[in-house]
Amino acid sequence: MNYESEKDYQLLTELFDEANVSFLKADKDLFYDGVSERTLCGALKRHIENKKWRRIAPQYKVDVEYDRNDGELKTVIVGENRMIRSITCDLILHSRGKIIKQDNLIALEMKKAYRDGQSKTDDKNRLMALTKSSYDDIWSFDGKTLPEHVCRYILGVYYEVDIRR
Repeated sequence: MNYESEKDYQLLTELFDEANVSFLKADKDLFYDGVSERTLCGALKRHIENKKWRRIAPQYKVDVEYDRNDGELKTVIVGENRMIRSITCDLILHSRGKIIKQDNLIALEMKKAYRDGQSKTDDKNRLMALTKSSYDDIWSFDGKTLPEHVCRYILGVYYEVDIRR
């Protein structure tokens, strides 16, 4: 990856779209079986880790429910009250802290359509926090240190599963 944000956003969007199409074709039985979001994310992970992706950015990893940031619990700042919340994202594509310049690439939150509106809103708010470039300049990027609170994901994906559609 060359870290040119608009190009990276487009590339990540294309790669995710390709992986999603492959996932929906190959693993549609999982949707009909009513499996958990965790199982769906695990299946989607395999499709994101395709050969094309490995050629472009082999140093990045796809993890399901990863909750660490530099060995500590992963946290974000959410809402106008600036509440610090620990976070476990459903699926992320990141360098596990190895590439300080751009550790975080994709954050995905998955919800089944029947879930309550508040949990859907909470997921969307977490994605907005994760894709911020910083928290009001609290983290000034020095290229050497990860931020205290996780941010700078290039692509945030809210993935709602509706088996009826």
